[in-house]
Amino acid sequence: MEILILVITLVFELANVVYSIVAKQSRSKIKSWTRIIMFIGFMMLIFGKVVVWDFTWGLFQGLLFILAFKEIIALLRKHIHTPRYKSFSTIWKFLLLALTIVLTLVPVLLFPQYRPPQVTGPYAVTTTTYSYVDKNRIEEFTDQDENRFVNVEFWYPEQAEGTYPLIVFSHGAFGIKTSNTSTFTELASHGYVVVSIDHPYHSFYTVSEDGKVVTVNSEYMQEVSNSNKEGGYLLDEFFELTQKWMKLRTDDMDFVIDTILEQAEQDKDSVYERIDTQKIGVFGHSMGGAASIALSRERDDIDAVVNIDAPFFSELLYDKVTNELTAKSEAYTIPLLNVYSDDVWVQLDSNSSYLPYIANRISNKNFKGAYNVHFIGAKHLSLTDLPLFSPILANLLQGGKADIDKYYAIETQNELILRFFNYSLKNQGQFTPKATY
Repeated sequence: MEILILVITLVFELANVVYSIVAKQSRSKIKSWTRIIMFIGFMMLIFGKVVVWDFTWGLFQGLLFILAFKEIIALLRKHIHTPRYKSFSTIWKFLLLALTIVLTLVPVLLFPQYRPPQVTGPYAVTTTTYSYVDKNRIEEFTDQDENRFVNVEFWYPEQAEGTYPLIVFSHGAFGIKTSNTSTFTELASHGYVVVSIDHPYHSFYTVSEDGKVVTVNSEYMQEVSNSNKEGGYLLDEFFELTQKWMKLRTDDMDFVIDTILEQAEQDKDSVYERIDTQKIGVFGHSMGGAASIALSRERDDIDAVVNIDAPFFSELLYDKVTNELTAKSEAYTIPLLNVYSDDVWVQLDSNSSYLPYIANRISNKNFKGAYNVHFIGAKHLSLTDLPLFSPILANLLQGGKADIDKYYAIETQNELILRFFNYSLKNQGQFTPKATY
């Protein structure tokens, strides 16, 4: 729809230029009525809900209004003389206007309207946000002596009785807490309380309850970027970085879970009253998935884990003598679902030389009870909502368009995660996923 509107607008303006050149007129009623009709037509698309209006359409709508208003004034005004026609000026003005039209549509092209993934549960879902301040930790990313804060958002059944399992989500390296909103909504519609965490300075941006905005830390971004380059770090440096990242993430998740459990005992008139504190699951995408694995090793109240496309950083050991990375030998006994894209799946073969995925390898007997699912044709971000609300950004960030249908990928993943948590947290049904989708 966005491309079609762009093309139609440019075609109309080009037609005005052609008519102006042929008729050798810089002003004409045809041009005036064309621009007025374009504005009226766009407003009809909005009122008819063919175009779902939001702020991204604001600039384009404003431009059409200005052009239409200008032409209405021109029609009402009596021209005393007709300016001398100049074809060069007409062409130049068209090129400038065409560029302006494209620029005003950039927000819409970056974030086009899309069909939300289907929600299959019986419960209507509502959300709420909180900012938690950890008085036991000082923020390491600033020079100020201030406590670390963490912003969270809950998705939960709006009108339902009883309590529901708690599921905690951690986003990817530069992600945001809403990165998998469709997954959270699907889970909540089936009777779960989902809380997603923004990790300040690891998150692309986060906004606290008091309006404080924190963006991703540039040094952290550089660390992650260098770690993904061959030879970016020495092996011991790389290992230390991954453990540093995991500690910050797991400390945040620990703090959030402890805060929620404490509030659930005290607050009986909010989202907390809906939480079954005896049933807890964790999951995450990319670095958030790695943190979920790590946290499940540290806490004894986590009953199920979903890892979406992440290496098991916390399962690695570094030997200073041999300068090698190896996998830990401790068996992993918590129910675990691993969901992989093509980007990660190729690293799981025992012949792969990419070290961060040593512990993930299918041959690792410590994870013999884990469920491993591969989405063929998927890229790393196919397992988030980003390809839905910004295909261009997703393609840029992951190095091209995925071969898998974006709706099939996210809706199938949501269904798998729901069935896994139903099985492991609610003891409902069986969970026998296919190896590939």
